[in-house]
Amino acid sequence: MTTPPNAATTAGTDRDTILRADGVTMRFGGLTAVRGVDLTVGSGEIVGLIGPNGAGKTTFFNCLTGLYVPTEGTVSYRGTRLSRKPHLVTQAGVARTFQNIRLFANMTVLENVLVGRHTRTKEGLWSALLRGPGFKKAERTSEQRAMELLEFTGLAHKRDHLARNLPYGEQRKLEIARALASEPGLLLLDEPTAGMNPQETRATQDLVLAIRAQGTAILVIEHDMRFIFNLCDRVAVLVQGQKLIEGTADVVQADDRVIAAYLGTPLDDDTPDAAHTAPPTDTDGTPAADPAPDATAPADPPAQGHTGDTP
Repeated sequence: MTTPPNAATTAGTDRDTILRADGVTMRFGGLTAVRGVDLTVGSGEIVGLIGPNGAGKTTFFNCLTGLYVPTEGTVSYRGTRLSRKPHLVTQAGVARTFQNIRLFANMTVLENVLVGRHTRTKEGLWSALLRGPGFKKAERTSEQRAMELLEFTGLAHKRDHLARNLPYGEQRKLEIARALASEPGLLLLDEPTAGMNPQETRATQDLVLAIRAQGTAILVIEHDMRFIFNLCDRVAVLVQGQKLIEGTADVVQADDRVIAAYLGTPLDDDTPDAAHTAPPTDTDGTPAADPAPDATAPADPPAQGHTGDTP
């Protein structure tokens, strides 16, 4: 695997803040999907975001990338507050993939990656129409960089294939290549291994680590816990739109609240009442003897046909 071109480089300390989300809240009418979430991502760091279905993870991603405008809170990239327009967020240096693959199905693999270059080219409408020397030079440069990304993701041999004809795992790789084409300093991955087999998942893990090795920070949503805990420097857990805990893999896995969020907690009625199941005991802990018959209780009635007198 080769190195990606023009990857973001690490500046300053290893944990310079690339992304900072402060008090991000997103409401849809009376429904609060995300409530007061704080999160930071450092330079060259991989941060995981996990939680049960419906926890607000993708909604939070949409707030970070301008698809949603947060009801409250701020999102900053390298100390500058991000625009509320998605294309300006991408231009600033934040790229993403989607939970549901969003490729241009009838375009080739190479053309899909070239689309991701649009924020890094300066040619305008007239240049494209006249196709002068400047446009042709920019076009050659973009194609060269797109091919380098296809080499990096292992898709160069399929440059002329239609995106819709790729296997599922390769479509996921193509989405990542297209996101990298914008030369991001922060890459957001929304369930990159969803639907993959174990071999494809391991290949994706290697790819993400290779991207991080070039200094690009990564924030990833995933339901595959083994993938997340093997990959991430830190993991944050969202439950019902709120951040429950954040820490290393060991800290998160050991937290009882995380286990309860995924597996649930038993209802009080599910716990047997000890008073109904344990035998009575004396004060010294030994089983109590059976009580003596009640003297006031009526005697057993005589058997039918027996009067009690001697014949």
